Formats: sequence, structure tokens, C-alpha cells
Amino acid sequence: MTQSAPKPPIVENSRFPSGPLPPRAGAGLKTDHVDAILADDYRIGFLEVHAENYMGEGGPAHRALAAIRSEFPLSVHGVGLSIGSEEGIDTAHLERLARVVDRYQPSMVSEHLAWSSHDAGYFNDLLPVPYDRQTLDRVVAHISQIQDRLRRPILLENPSTYVAFEQSTMSETDFIREIAQKSGCGLLLDINNVFVSATNHGWKPMNYLRDFPLELVEEIHLAGHAEDVDDEGDLILIDAHDRPVADAVWKLYETVICQAGALPTLIEWDNDVPEWPVLRREARLADAILDRLGPASLLGSRHAAE
Repeated sequence: MTQSAPKPPIVENSRFPSGPLPPRAGAGLKTDHVDAILADDYRIGFLEVHAENYMGEGGPAHRALAAIRSEFPLSVHGVGLSIGSEEGIDTAHLERLARVVDRYQPSMVSEHLAWSSHDAGYFNDLLPVPYDRQTLDRVVAHISQIQDRLRRPILLENPSTYVAFEQSTMSETDFIREIAQKSGCGLLLDINNVFVSATNHGWKPMNYLRDFPLELVEEIHLAGHAEDVDDEGDLILIDAHDRPVADAVWKLYETVICQAGALPTLIEWDNDVPEWPVLRREARLADAILDRLGPASLLGSRHAAE
């Protein structure tokens, strides 16, 4: 009889049991940064990992994450559930995600409003969905399935987009709001994605943020973007995660914090990753804004009361 592999132990004795993330700046965890983070006098608010990097059972990556989890709050961000897919959720992938969540007991679990798989193929990209009733109902059903398996609500992230669908019958903000209301999920507001999409489609990011349901936002992402040109020579922005946060994105972030209050804020940097002090500097910029603007907000006061 073939014996099943032993289950990995759940991380215990953490200084930060599973609970809400602190309303501070966090950073995406890179294995090369672990020693510097643990030795740093600056104690970052939280760390976030991509779930797919930890779906194996053991090895150095898990040892490093266990050390981090014992000292810092943790958030898990998925990139492979393909929530917008017409073919349904890959239950094997969902089971692997559930094992990561059970093992590390993160404060939050999040995924993207996107799809990335078709038939047996997987695309290494987060592809957009049309904003119509049929897609909305499908996404709500998929989120409900995920939340039922994980036994917790997840956060849904707004996308960065480069094309729009003629079949869309709703705005992105209305689409996301209704998904959250029907599924009970929370929202992850990626402000760089807002700026990228606004530039690519020719609309104003502030108009988007005015329509966005900030009262449902539980985490914010900030990242850098790259500039390119399309076939007609027009500017196009790419959500590259390979450089510091742009000044225009910082300004939008300040506006959101003034309105919504202090919220957990992640610095994303996934390509051309620098040494830890560079991410540390970006995180401290976000912390300074949270300290200066967060407490004054009406929405922030309401969240604190709850």
C-alpha cells in the first residue's frame, strides 16, 4: 500500500496570530531578502507571498517563510486560480492553495479579476474579462467556491487592462462592486493598475476612484510601471513591477488614504528586484503617508470603530 506524504506542520508560535493586517506598509517577500528583513531595525508592517511559490511540501523556501511568519503578519496573494475563466476553477490548484493557507494562516488571501487558463493550457499572464452579466455571475460563483473551500473571504484585485470588450455592459467599478456585494468578498485596490488602465484607455484615474467602493477595500497595492508605445505610436503603460512607484501613483495613493483612512499597503516589486534597502525605502514612504493622512479620514474612523 502506498502511503501518502505527511502533511506539513502548521506554523505555530507566531508573534502575530492570524488576524487583520496592520494599517501599515508591507512588501512582497523575496527569498534573498529574508535575512535582511529579519535583521532590520525597521520592522515592516507585513509581508506578502505569491501562493504558487509555496505549493510544494518543503525545502528552503518553506523554511524561510516559516521564519518570516513567526515574526511578521502574512498575506497570501494568488496568481493562478483563473477566477474569470469560462471553464471553472481548477480544483487541484484550489486544494494546493488551501494547503498553503492552512499551513501559514495568513491574515488575508487575495486573487485577481482575470483569467489565465484555457483547456489544458496556462498563460503566464492575467487576462481581462468582459464586464457583462454573464461574466459577473460566473465570477461570483467561482469566488463563492473558493471561499467555501478556504473557509474565509478573499480579496479581489482590480486589473490593469490594455484592451476593452465591446460586449461590456457595465463599468469596471460597478462590475467589481456587485461582485463583492453578491459574493461577500473584500477588495484589494491596486492603485498602479488604476493609473495604468486609465492611461491606456484615455480616462481619468480620479473619476475611477470616485466610483470605486472604497468602503470595501481591505488592502492596497502599489507598484512601478513601464512606458512603451503601441503600433500607432501612442503611449501605453505596462504593469511591470520592476521599478519604484511613480509620483503620479503616490499622489493617487494620498487621495485614497485621505478618503478611506489608513489601510494595509503593499509595495510590489517582482522583476529586476533590487536589494532590500530599496524596497524598505518605498515602504517607509508609504508608512509616512499613512501616518500623516490616514487618521484624519472619515472612512478610516468608521473602520476603526468597527
